[in-house]
Amino acid sequence: MPHLFQCPSQHRLQVISPNRIREFLTDHALRARIVDVDGSPLRFTPHDFRRIFSTETVNGGLPIYIAAKLLGHLDLNTTQAYVAVYPEEVIRHYRQFVDQRRTHRPSEEYREPSDTEWQDFRDHFSLRKVALGTCDRPYGTPFQHENACVRCPMLRLDLAQEPRLLEIEINTRQRLGEAQRMQWLGEIAGLQESLRHIADKKQQAERLRAQAGHDEAGVGALG
Repeated sequence: MPHLFQCPSQHRLQVISPNRIREFLTDHALRARIVDVDGSPLRFTPHDFRRIFSTETVNGGLPIYIAAKLLGHLDLNTTQAYVAVYPEEVIRHYRQFVDQRRTHRPSEEYREPSDTEWQDFRDHFSLRKVALGTCDRPYGTPFQHENACVRCPMLRLDLAQEPRLLEIEINTRQRLGEAQRMQWLGEIAGLQESLRHIADKKQQAERLRAQAGHDEAGVGALG
């Protein structure tokens, strides 16, 4: 089938419908929490990416008449309306502004990193591996929750470590039962908060498992 976007359905490949593409885009935008200036969720359509493609290609140097051919436009004015053309004057002033700002920044920021700094940078990523998975915190930031990774939103769970997560849940519930019997109110609140985060991690595991199954099904169908 001469189509770019296909998906397996009933043991055969079928074209993904425009409505299904819109659902994918809406779902991913919601998951990524992409919002407008007023805080409302942004919604994308396949046509938005057609405009992005035309803008990127033309501003990257592709002649606009070739872009018009790729887009199937008979009139160059139609393509021109698609493309967000940035005037060279605007770009020139922006570069001047950046260069001027750099003159006021410490020159130390623009030097080549030393071997020690480069090694520290590499070591940072090797230290992201934790018992339950991988810590996705930004570079140069410390552990915010020390050893309580189950509470951290930056933890990306490793599905192979899901049994360990369930063990932590059982242990936490046992501790919660003891705290409730002893009326340790502060301990109860903390353990209940941990259980809430554990539930979030279990939902994350379900999403990762579903995504892995979908990817395997797609590869198998294409094979």
